[in-house]
Amino acid sequence: MGLTPVPNDQLATVVTTLEMTRRPPLRPTPPTPLRLIQWDRPDLDKYRALFRRVGGPWLWYSRLTMEDATLAGIVHDPGISVFAAIDRTGIEVGMLELDHRHAGTCELSYFGLVPELAGQGHGRWLMAEALTRAWRANVSRVWVHTCTLDHPSALNFYRAQGFLPVRRTVETFPDPRVLGLLPDDVAPHIPLLASRR
Repeated sequence: MGLTPVPNDQLATVVTTLEMTRRPPLRPTPPTPLRLIQWDRPDLDKYRALFRRVGGPWLWYSRLTMEDATLAGIVHDPGISVFAAIDRTGIEVGMLELDHRHAGTCELSYFGLVPELAGQGHGRWLMAEALTRAWRANVSRVWVHTCTLDHPSALNFYRAQGFLPVRRTVETFPDPRVLGLLPDDVAPHIPLLASRR
C-alpha cells in the first residue's frame, strides 16, 4: 500500500458510481414547502449562479470552466432536463439535472440543495421528484456518481434511496479555488494548499 502525492494546486477524490436497474416502488412524496420548476434552455449566467450556490461548498466546478457555446450545447440539448428547486419566495435553493441523451439510461448529472437545507428531509423530496422524471418508459438504468468531496452523507443517502454502488475511480483535477473559479473560503473542510494563480 502506498501514498500518491498530489500537487498543492490539485485535488484528488474517490468517485463512486451508483445505479438502479429497476424502477423503485412508488412511495409517498415527502412533504416540503419547496417546488420544482423546469428551466427550458436556461440562461447560462443564471444556471452558473445556481450551480455555484448549490455546488460551491463541495467544489463543483466543471460547468464553471466551460465556454458559453460548450455549456449551451449541453444544457440546451433536448436530452437534458434542468430543474430549479425554489422556496416559497421563489428563490432558487436547489438544482436537478437529468441526462437522457443515451438510449435506455438516465444520469442524475447534478443533484443538490444549498447547504442550509441539509438534514431537513428536502433531499428525499428532491430525489422522489428526480426518480419520477428519470424513469421514462424506455429507461432501464438510472445512475449517479458521488465523491469524497461531496457532503459526507451523500453516498449513504443515495444507497438509502435504492442506488447500488457499482464502480470506484480516483479523479484528480485543479483546485477551482486556485483557478479563481470559486472563492478561497468555500469548502473550508478541504484545505486550500496553494494560492491563486
